[in-house]
Amino acid sequence: MATDLWPALPLAEWKDTYATLHMWTQIVGKIRLAQTPRVNHWWNATLYVTARGLTTSAIPYGDRHFEIEFDFIDHHLLLKSSDGGSESIRLYPRSVAEFYQETQRALRLLQTPVTIWTKPVEVEDRTPFEEDQKHAAYDPEYAQRCWRILLQTSRILTEFRSRFIGKVSPVHFFWGAFDLAVTRFSGRPAPTHPGAPNLARFVAVEAYSHEVSSCGFWPGGGPVDMPVFYAYAYPEPERFKESMIEPAEAFYHPQLKEFLLPYDVVRTVRSPEGMLLAFVESTYEAAAILGKWDREGLERSEALTWQSRHSWYR
Repeated sequence: MATDLWPALPLAEWKDTYATLHMWTQIVGKIRLAQTPRVNHWWNATLYVTARGLTTSAIPYGDRHFEIEFDFIDHHLLLKSSDGGSESIRLYPRSVAEFYQETQRALRLLQTPVTIWTKPVEVEDRTPFEEDQKHAAYDPEYAQRCWRILLQTSRILTEFRSRFIGKVSPVHFFWGAFDLAVTRFSGRPAPTHPGAPNLARFVAVEAYSHEVSSCGFWPGGGPVDMPVFYAYAYPEPERFKESMIEPAEAFYHPQLKEFLLPYDVVRTVRSPEGMLLAFVESTYEAAAILGKWDREGLERSEALTWQSRHSWYR
């Protein structure tokens, strides 16, 4: 088992596994979404990083509960119920259609059948899961590398999250875009969101109902051919894209309207934690200052400002 905390994750080397795993996580995520009460901003739909992979956490099913977890150490999908039942699906190269059928079979065996909408979201290829024979790759090494990055990123974003006493999301994994994120809120309503590609508009409107400053990790895709850490604000304050952000390697992507920091820059410095904290703190402060957030009421009074901490990564 690899022990590299920040392993290389070149997009070209695992793009087929990435595409397949993306669909697998959407299947599992949609099971949680279908079975849980709606929480603001769709927080009831997300997955969470664990010591072995990604989990739905406990999902209610009548007076019982069940949980689904991707185990990227032993490479299994584990399904467990509160009455002691368990099923396991081995993760290996197989089509999305086969994975979908196996997952549904395991749910029936646990006596927790769940019907989901089988068309994927936030991707150009909208082939229903039960028909998708195209995506069928699984490289266990790269799947585990991705999880290891999520694990370390979750640890650091949790530290960042702890410095905010206003409304803030959990550190959670969005299977729609395949990214790990944490979001801070100003407390004020936001303009109605215009929507996003391959996503129902009402989903985006609910997700961005209030002003946010968000950051996270994304393996890349589309206009970005590398894994990156990202940060953005909605609505984007005037002059936000012109802000001086740390570290110097971070840049504003005009198409995505986000600040990006290449993952390979972070993984190769002496203190990845310090550099990542400098990035998320500086982008948040740019959003909060330009957006005129009530920082005194939202931030811990004992916390140092980013300006006095920004040398940590050097």
